[in-house]
Amino acid sequence: MQIVIALVFGAAVGGLLHFLQPGRTFRGVALAPVLGAFTGGLAWLILTWAGATTLEPWLWLVSFAAPIVVVPLVLLVLTRVRTAHDARERIRLGIA
Repeated sequence: MQIVIALVFGAAVGGLLHFLQPGRTFRGVALAPVLGAFTGGLAWLILTWAGATTLEPWLWLVSFAAPIVVVPLVLLVLTRVRTAHDARERIRLGIA
């Protein structure tokens, strides 16, 4: 049941990073929170399958740190890819 804490924390981090990072007009508002929740939940899942228990601090640290590290990187890459794609499409369509 404690996995919900990792999911909620990841979603909160993702929501916060959506508004803090530039280029939010190029991505959907739900992308970052869903990505954060997925990342935190996945880290929790992997560590519990590896045998970690809720009494071990590594489970908590990794499941909280994973969204903090992964979400900004993914948002940065997605924003750059979308910006470049939109620029190519404007040139292709003659809108530039």
